[in-house]
Amino acid sequence: MRAKQFVVFGLGRFGSSLATTLAEAGYEVMAVDQSEEKVQDISAVVTQAIQADVTDMDTLKELGIRNFDVAVVAIGKDMQSSIMATLLLKELGLPYVVAKASTEEHKRVLAKLGADRIILPEHDMGKRLANNLIAGNIIDYIQLSRDYSIMEMSILEGWHNHSISELDIRAKYEINIIAVESDGEIYVTPGPDYVLKEGDLLVVVGKNKSIQELEAKRHG
Repeated sequence: MRAKQFVVFGLGRFGSSLATTLAEAGYEVMAVDQSEEKVQDISAVVTQAIQADVTDMDTLKELGIRNFDVAVVAIGKDMQSSIMATLLLKELGLPYVVAKASTEEHKRVLAKLGADRIILPEHDMGKRLANNLIAGNIIDYIQLSRDYSIMEMSILEGWHNHSISELDIRAKYEINIIAVESDGEIYVTPGPDYVLKEGDLLVVVGKNKSIQELEAKRHG
């Protein structure tokens, strides 16, 4: 099976970091920016680094953009260029278009243009960091909606060597354990007799309020 091919438009801090990480992971990456300096800076890292105007349809066709599996529009401050590039990519029929938004208004416009995924890096990372700082033992956090989240968290000290049923976690804390990582193994939907061990990581889903209450008890 052929590995995915990525094209990244915009080589600011976000775009450069993304393109570099993908390239270092072994993927074919084309990086495109109007700045010759930014293109030169990344040329030794990615498969191709091109100086071009990504808001011009003829240019995109010449670059063979249709051949890529995923396009990332990482243009930040120039909202007009971001919108135009996203529109052209969708018109070209790219299978998956990710677009970076700088504001909520920008995000709404990109959604109407059909972007498959829209990210607000500063906003998303800020929320994620805040939740990690509030909940000291939470390792990862994904907000599903305003009220519910999925979180990866280390087990509390009092839970060591107790089964899930003994702890009655669902009833007491109103969270559901959907997976456990233990000694490098992943156990999906562990049964009630599963005994938690020191070092286990839990993936839980529940109301944000329930998670916060659990954290308050841990620190209390």
